[in-house]
Amino acid sequence: MASFFKKHLREIREYLMISLGLLIYACAWKTMLLQHKMVGGGATGVAAIVEYATNGTVPMAVTYGGVNLILLLLAIKTLGLEFSIRTIWGVTCLTIWLAVLPTWDAPLVPLNDHFLACVVGGIMCGIGIGIVFLNNGSSGGTDIIAMIVNKYHRDVSLGRSLLYCDCVIIGSSYFLPTGDLTTIVYGLVLMTVSAYTVDVVVNGMRQSVQFLIFSQKYDLIANAIMTEVPRGVTVLDGTGWYSKQPMKVVCVLARKGESTKIFQIVKRIDPNAFVSQSEAAGVYGQGFNPMG
Repeated sequence: MASFFKKHLREIREYLMISLGLLIYACAWKTMLLQHKMVGGGATGVAAIVEYATNGTVPMAVTYGGVNLILLLLAIKTLGLEFSIRTIWGVTCLTIWLAVLPTWDAPLVPLNDHFLACVVGGIMCGIGIGIVFLNNGSSGGTDIIAMIVNKYHRDVSLGRSLLYCDCVIIGSSYFLPTGDLTTIVYGLVLMTVSAYTVDVVVNGMRQSVQFLIFSQKYDLIANAIMTEVPRGVTVLDGTGWYSKQPMKVVCVLARKGESTKIFQIVKRIDPNAFVSQSEAAGVYGQGFNPMG
């Protein structure tokens, strides 16, 4: 029973964080990107182009919701309902945020500084989408197209599919009444900054490290790490090939932010210990990231 409530509490938290991430993403568009006539990738890029082309007659939220409604119906048929549930939530949240948030008359960045708007807007978009990805969510749009393409054409990666879709969308901004080569360049800058920020947010939160600690006082170090950090510890049997003497190796997987504390513990107990620290590309399971 306790695990049941814990699971559902975690899911509720994830849905709330997805909503928060998409609120930040919507704020980036409403507080500066729309005023600077920026075009990004994905369904929001398409929605922005339609709003610019109609001089605001067709709001961004209407196009975004309509495009994703079609894509979601296709995704449910092709990928199944299980994949689509969180995507439906994400699309619904972002459509609502885009509809209810007012477009600021005075943007956060002066209208004559388009490059700064690209950078600041891209960072805000990246933070928002990064939070969504950390909580296993999706904002729909070209993510759905990429998943469908990848299902039937395994040789085309998700990243490549997304890149192709986004480049086509940004390139089409050239045909706007106010569009030119500069518009495309700014769109590509916005996409690059946003993608880089997503990587920083996701990898920064999930980054883990692995310690291999060689010490005669392995038992004291292991106990201290378990009680003070606290992290699980595995003690491995090893043999020093030069001395041919048996030894114990303390193996620890921890968050990067916990590495300083582990070093302090080892130094306090055995200043002569030999320690190896390496980054772990991914750690999944209890105390770390959920699998899947």
